[in-house]
Amino acid sequence: MKNSVRAYAPATVANATSGFDVLGFALQEPGDIVVCRHSDESGIKILPLTGEYKDLPTDPRLNTAGVAVQALLDSMHLSAGLELEIQKGVPIVGGMGSSASSAVAAVVAVNELLGLSKSPVELLPFVLESEKAATGVPHADNAAPSLLGGFTMVHSLDPIDIISLATPENLACALVHPDMHIKTKDAREILPPTVLMETATRQMGHIAGFVTGLYTEDMDLIARSMKDELAEPYRGRLIPGYQQVKEAAVESGALGAGISGSGPSMFALCPSSKVAEKVGESMQQVFQESGMDSELYLSPISQMGAHILD
Repeated sequence: MKNSVRAYAPATVANATSGFDVLGFALQEPGDIVVCRHSDESGIKILPLTGEYKDLPTDPRLNTAGVAVQALLDSMHLSAGLELEIQKGVPIVGGMGSSASSAVAAVVAVNELLGLSKSPVELLPFVLESEKAATGVPHADNAAPSLLGGFTMVHSLDPIDIISLATPENLACALVHPDMHIKTKDAREILPPTVLMETATRQMGHIAGFVTGLYTEDMDLIARSMKDELAEPYRGRLIPGYQQVKEAAVESGALGAGISGSGPSMFALCPSSKVAEKVGESMQQVFQESGMDSELYLSPISQMGAHILD
């Protein structure tokens, strides 16, 4: 029997402009690492967090990793004593799937440590329980790509039906995390409860074009389809320089740009890593002119989701 297991789960970009609560993709980094160990004490114990971002509760009822692991144990009628060490690399409330990444890494580690042999998709419901606890809504557009890697589409949550999509070769992401915070709950509350039929129809065209562009590797179609008429018109108001950042990204060679998840991070899809470097610097410059420092992450679309490091 293994004494401990280390698992890594990547940060993610949800929505990808045209796919509100439906599309997402995984980055290679940053990510969270969770070390899971057997414990002589019953229940789940979370050690003080390490890594770059540590300001999270260690109460397993309030930490998404603890909530997800408890849901997994309950489903199996297990009462194992477990100790979790969370090395936090994904910015908190940054729109990069922080709550999902630590929960994903935790259930993947526990699954391996206890020999439960569950597939990534079978682990998804337990991460959704933690997402519901964190945001009030069990959305999977972060959890699914963090578990599976690549681009994913949430076809249904009841029953769970996740589709892995194609990823064009050389596609890369520039993601800029400005020095500000937006809570996911606040970003959801700003959205209108209904949309016009004509708006919904246009949005269906955008997501259909985006998915088709991924499979055909039609960069021009991807670019034309990177539009969000559901969330960004409202969430953009919360981010200083939002429109200027998007424009700077496209002018520097990006296919398109938008808000990563609920924000405040903003991302741009680029035809190559070289272009992504230039785009990221341009996006940072706009935030700087708005009076905000920012962190730049450059990454290809990761085809590997959460995995064991040992």
